[in-house]
Amino acid sequence: MKVLIADDDALIRDSLKILLELEEDIKVVATVSNGQEVYDYCRQEEVELILMDIRMPIMDGVLATKMIKEQFRNIKIMILTTFKDDEYIKEALKYGAEGYILKSQSSEGIIESLRMIHRGNAVFEGEVADALKTMLKENKTNKEELQQQLTERELDILKHIGEGLSNKEIAEQLYLSQGTVRNYVTGLLEKLGLRDRTQLAIYYIKNIE
Repeated sequence: MKVLIADDDALIRDSLKILLELEEDIKVVATVSNGQEVYDYCRQEEVELILMDIRMPIMDGVLATKMIKEQFRNIKIMILTTFKDDEYIKEALKYGAEGYILKSQSSEGIIESLRMIHRGNAVFEGEVADALKTMLKENKTNKEELQQQLTERELDILKHIGEGLSNKEIAEQLYLSQGTVRNYVTGLLEKLGLRDRTQLAIYYIKNIE
C-alpha cells in the first residue's frame, strides 16, 4: 500500500517512516508537515492511505480530511489522535476518516490498523472507541426502534462491521457469499441513510455496542 505520513513533528514523521518501511507491503510515498501539503500531494501523486495527525499548522487534519474525501473518495485516512483531540475526532468522523488510533499505540498496533483499513475495515483503537461512545451517547437511537427497523440478519451484519470485520470475514462467520454480504451492506446504507462503511461502524458503536 502507498502511505503518506502527515505530522508537524519531524521526529514522529521520521520514526513512522522508518517503522513502516520495514514492512514489505507498505511503501511510504512521502512525509509532510501540514494538511495543505497533504492535499497538494494527493492532487499530484497516487496515495492509497494517509496517516494523519489532527493538530497541524496552516491546515489541520480535520479540514484536510474533509477536502480529500470530497475530491478523492478512494483515499483512506487513519487519524493519529490524543485524548485532548476529542472535539476534533467528532468532526473528522463526519468527514469520513476510516480510523482513529492513539499516538501511544504500539508499532505493531499501528501497522495492523493500517492493514485493516487498507482491506476496507474501519478501525477504532479501544480507548478511542470508548471516547466515541461517550461523545455520541446523547444522540443514541432507541434500541427497540432500531430492532423494528432492521432484520435480524441486518443487525448481525451491522454488528460485524462495527467489530471491524471485512466482507470476506463476515461471509465466513455467517456462512454467506461475499456478494450477499455486499448486498446487505448496500441495503443498510440505504435504510439508515449513511454514506459509507465507516459510518455504519460508528452507528454500531453509537446505538448498539
